Amino acid sequence: MSHMPNPPTTMLSISGVHTYYGNIEALKGIDVEINHGEIVTLIGANGAGKTTLLMTVCGTPQAARGHITFEGKDITRMPTHEIVTKGIAQSPEGRRIFPGMTVFENIQMGAMSCDPEYFDQDYTRVTELFPILKERQNQRAGTLSGGEQQMLAIGRAMMSRPRLLLLDEPSLGLAPLIVKQIFEVIAEINQTDNVTVMLVEQNAYHALRLAHRGYVLVNGKIAMSGPGSELLERPEIRAAYLEGGR
Repeated sequence: MSHMPNPPTTMLSISGVHTYYGNIEALKGIDVEINHGEIVTLIGANGAGKTTLLMTVCGTPQAARGHITFEGKDITRMPTHEIVTKGIAQSPEGRRIFPGMTVFENIQMGAMSCDPEYFDQDYTRVTELFPILKERQNQRAGTLSGGEQQMLAIGRAMMSRPRLLLLDEPSLGLAPLIVKQIFEVIAEINQTDNVTVMLVEQNAYHALRLAHRGYVLVNGKIAMSGPGSELLERPEIRAAYLEGGR
């Protein structure tokens, strides 16, 4: 008898989420689902609410209305430091590394919520993904190139052993060759390390090629969603996000 493949199970569910900055409504009733093992990308223009959505998942700011559940647990009102221990890690926009610390010390900071017994194996894995970090481990993080800092930010997030990795604009400001390398590593983390990925990205072409599914945000609302390959083919997506900008 042939077996049906297991239906996908939901890892992160965002339903009816409204988020405000002061009086400004940044997210206007967002519904997003991410299944175990997927790479899901959010694309949209600057100011569409992509970063706000990632930050709302992490609890800063908290959703004013709606619910966010992670692996069946409601995390809507949970403080950020507790959300991290549940298995969600973020590599934020602008990288936010500690420039005065060494590369190795930055990586140690990522492991603070974890059992120290895993440190060596996790550090080995991060330096397999990004060999340059091992070469530069005693260098101050602020002296790294932009691409190396991005690798460090992702490596640091991986040290917390996430089951869900939130990546905010990992390709921003980087040379095409480095962007290609970082997207290859994201695919590798997803497939080999079995980490589910939620990716916010201005580079819609790379993001939709990589992602299993995508959501398009326009002015704080979901305007469109579907498989990454399908969204890539849609003329309105090509016109808005892909023409001339690869």
